[in-house]
Amino acid sequence: MKIGFIGLGNVGGKLAGSLLRNGIDLTVRDLDPAAVRPLADAGAQVGESPAAMAASCDVVITCLPSPAASRAVLEAGDGVLDGLTPGTIWAEMSTTDEAEVRRLGALVAGKGGEPVDCPVSGGCHRAATGNIAIFAGGERAAFERLLPVLKAMGRRILHTGPLGSASVLKVVTNYLATANLVSLCEALATARMAGMDLNTTYEAIRISSGNSFVHETESQVILNGSRDINFTMDL
Repeated sequence: MKIGFIGLGNVGGKLAGSLLRNGIDLTVRDLDPAAVRPLADAGAQVGESPAAMAASCDVVITCLPSPAASRAVLEAGDGVLDGLTPGTIWAEMSTTDEAEVRRLGALVAGKGGEPVDCPVSGGCHRAATGNIAIFAGGERAAFERLLPVLKAMGRRILHTGPLGSASVLKVVTNYLATANLVSLCEALATARMAGMDLNTTYEAIRISSGNSFVHETESQVILNGSRDINFTMDL
């Protein structure tokens, strides 16, 4: 199976790297040549255009920073829709809008393609190690065809129902993670004002009923001063 991957940013580049490490026949594309270079050096082919990739690949994956970017990659001249052939799977791994992924999915289906929305959850470090969670919404048959590809990128994979359902759940989980992060910031600030050592506070939370995935990952970058979680406010 030949895979095309468009969008090699904070998460996309790491997901594409997992595909390459697992021996997938991979073609990649990004507007930033610096993002393409490491994967090309590791053996990936470089796509001439989204249309050319759609014409030559069994699966086209998009992992882009916004619904507008996905719209442009699919609908602009020489976009995915221009090259799509019947039976090709479009896997939308961007964090996107349910209505927009359904709209684009209808255009893909109109060309005989099979749309699946496949947002991920777990952060860049899990994307880099192939241990990220993946939600997948779409027809069951398309999901089953895509599953070996998803397993090369993640370990916890859930078929969530029809197209768009995965995008809804991704936003819900982002909401929960953000609420958890805000409460952790309040807790750490309270502990500091009470004179507690924050490293000790971190460990106390980690072994307590107040622990969470967000605490174990994001609290570390708060305490080490970097505050860089490779995640945008838009998401």
